[in-house]
Amino acid sequence: MAGFAEIAGRVVVITGASSGIGRAAALAFAKHGAAVVLAARNAEQLEDAAQDCRVSGGKALVVPTDVADAAAVSALAQAAVTAFGRIDVWINNAGVGVIGPFVDTPMELHRRTLEVDLLGAFHGAHAVLPRFVEQGEGILINTVSMGGWSPPPFAAAYSASKFGLRALTSSLRQEMFEHPRIHVCGVFPALVDTPGIASAANTSGKAINAGPYLYAAEDVAQAFVALVRRPRDEVAVGWLARAAQISYSLMPAATERLGFAVMRKALGKARPAPYGEGALLATTDAPRSTDGGWRHTKGMPSARTIDRGLLASILIAAIGLAALARHRKPTRDDHA
Repeated sequence: MAGFAEIAGRVVVITGASSGIGRAAALAFAKHGAAVVLAARNAEQLEDAAQDCRVSGGKALVVPTDVADAAAVSALAQAAVTAFGRIDVWINNAGVGVIGPFVDTPMELHRRTLEVDLLGAFHGAHAVLPRFVEQGEGILINTVSMGGWSPPPFAAAYSASKFGLRALTSSLRQEMFEHPRIHVCGVFPALVDTPGIASAANTSGKAINAGPYLYAAEDVAQAFVALVRRPRDEVAVGWLARAAQISYSLMPAATERLGFAVMRKALGKARPAPYGEGALLATTDAPRSTDGGWRHTKGMPSARTIDRGLLASILIAAIGLAALARHRKPTRDDHA
């Protein structure tokens, strides 16, 4: 499938670009010479990210946008076209969440999660696909989650939005079959170390611990860049995401029981924490970056680095065993 071999000069719109995966993606595309259009709710945080993009060598435009507002997303698309003449890539990345028992969580928080994570992607796709059709080409990327393959407990609205986002991605892909140079791609990251974990709403009464095995936002950003060069329907970032997909496909009931047991155990060990709405309903002035600081606190590298180390160890062991087998001296039993 043909994508854009050259990223320099391409126009890339990224929602949720003030921190985490979105910010990492903006920097990654800027370093390749793209013009990036950064969207999120907080203008000051966006401008800080945009300045980093300009220093990295790309052009950057800031368009404060609440993706839950369809008119605002339409205006975002128009601002990108007015500034740069076209849109080549649109990444629906804005995402929020609330962690806690479904019945203990106010409907306002459930609704807001669905509005941002699912309707926000609807708004983005509705704004950009007509432009892609007019141009005859374009790449739409939706940041889903491994939660779009295997739903986690105590995150009902997030799970529902990600399952819906996967369905939206598939449906739109089919509608674009008659346009071979328009691609609709879904990215399914495993757990990623971003500020979004700490800024999620929390109604569980327990402090959230992201665990030690986390991928870096830059790992997902590189997956975006690779997709723009060579589009694919669905891409997992991290073997855990693909394992969750396979497990839920083959053993849904067992996977659900395991997920519940793991989450319940984690919450049982967690220290108490107050009810909090995080950045779900309103933005915060906290400094934003690509990194949530979880790996640094635990003294852990990126999960991708761990994966590479494990793979290298397995390959070395396999080579060693093969060498031993080849050079093993014959015994009497061998000639019997």
